[in-house]
Amino acid sequence: MAKEVTGMIKLQIKGGAANPAPPVGPALGSKGVNIMEFCKAFNAKTQESAGKLLPTIITVYGDRSFDFIVKKPPVAVQLLEAVKLKKGSPEPNRVKVGKISWNQIEEIAKDKIEDMNCFTIPSAMKVVAGTAKSMGLVVTGTFPKQEA
Repeated sequence: MAKEVTGMIKLQIKGGAANPAPPVGPALGSKGVNIMEFCKAFNAKTQESAGKLLPTIITVYGDRSFDFIVKKPPVAVQLLEAVKLKKGSPEPNRVKVGKISWNQIEEIAKDKIEDMNCFTIPSAMKVVAGTAKSMGLVVTGTFPKQEA
């Protein structure tokens, strides 16, 4: 028999760095989850991506047990890593802060497509390119040709 779900918590936590301090502690404590147990499990699972911001969905059950899903880093974070910047442009329509190629966009789209609302790589690439544009990045080159 399936357990009764009593809550869902969405957090963005740095890989390998979960601790009882805010935002993790208060969010889990309000649902009655054992905070240290979650921190140990999360840190063990995300050791290979230490320091990266990881969206996490925690499902809390009626008996105060939990499980969690760790997703890939957000597209904006991956774009900033690709162009080696600290942050995007404060005025993306006027001030451009960097350039990114379609090949780099394709790599990010392939990495992130399982978490996105897209079914094909070209559509995911367009979403990533839109995010890049809204951050003040210029997409260089031409969109790759599609094979029929």
